[in-house]
Amino acid sequence: MFTPDDQRHMARALELAARGLYTTTPNPRVGCVIVNGAKVVGEGWHEKAGAAHAEPIALQAAGAKAAGATVYVTLEPCAHFGRTPPCVDALLAAKPARVVAAMADPNPQTAGEGFARLRAAGIAVDVGLMAAEAHALNIGFVSRMTRGTPWVRMKVAASLDGRTALAGGQSQWITGAGARRDGHAWRARACAVLTGVGTVKEDNPQLTVRDVATTRQPLRVVVDSRLQTPLDARVLGPGTIIAAAGVDAPRSVALRAHGAEVVVLPNHEGKVELPALLQELARRGCNEVHVEAGHKLNGSLLEEGLVDELLIYLAPCILGDTAQGMFHLPPLANLQERRNLRITDITRVGDDVRILARPG
Repeated sequence: MFTPDDQRHMARALELAARGLYTTTPNPRVGCVIVNGAKVVGEGWHEKAGAAHAEPIALQAAGAKAAGATVYVTLEPCAHFGRTPPCVDALLAAKPARVVAAMADPNPQTAGEGFARLRAAGIAVDVGLMAAEAHALNIGFVSRMTRGTPWVRMKVAASLDGRTALAGGQSQWITGAGARRDGHAWRARACAVLTGVGTVKEDNPQLTVRDVATTRQPLRVVVDSRLQTPLDARVLGPGTIIAAAGVDAPRSVALRAHGAEVVVLPNHEGKVELPALLQELARRGCNEVHVEAGHKLNGSLLEEGLVDELLIYLAPCILGDTAQGMFHLPPLANLQERRNLRITDITRVGDDVRILARPG
């Protein structure tokens, strides 16, 4: 069904889409290539919400040469009005002969309508070329559209024996500079960085992206049931959400005065309702949430089945069994209760090892 040329042009469209890795949220990352005969006549990629989508940019570059051409796009052309007109309308006006899409749009506002309108106009539509790569590029967008929650990626930096901090809480730094830079790249692609108040009090992190170039900073979210975040915490400021379990009016006013937003989401145990927090972040357009927390919040998220992916950096050192572990979890009665994972990638980063794994 697909030729080597099809593969090559879709690979280029995915490469273009990846240019929006840090900037498109809440929109998906999309790239487009237009080919007439054997020549590429137009290319485009979506940069940020409110800006032109990939297809109109590529069509503008192609001009009249788009007629009768083949359009390669990494996601089904949108069929609804948002901040910009539907991309399918621009394609219909340009009259290409064929559209090749990597995957359907999971957004229920489109969900096949773009393909249907193209086919109704006599344009050939082929779907599924490099679908896995396109899905991976927009895994958070797909999650938000289909599950109503973001894709949750938990980052942990640990010693080779799985320890994340000394007994007293000291954790800076276990891994090397290369791993920390790599971690910032994963932060940059996320829509929100999530931590707990314990980490804020112990490490006083900024939770901003600093080691890679980006024009957008993710939201900063602190799980703080009792509103104990210090008023001089570096995480406070515009773009920070404090998720609490109860209302403490004076404390809320003080935190808001320092630029934070306080959201109250209690569960029946007097803690923050974590699933509700993720749903709230999805409502705000968050596709990917990057967790950098301590072993207690890590354990809670894992125990509630809210972690989609683990991003673990292991340093070549040993801290011993008095140091803190990765996850605070209840004891297991037997090995059959263990949580199995599926390792998807192992990469050397400087002196450290990076492991990507998902629940198996």
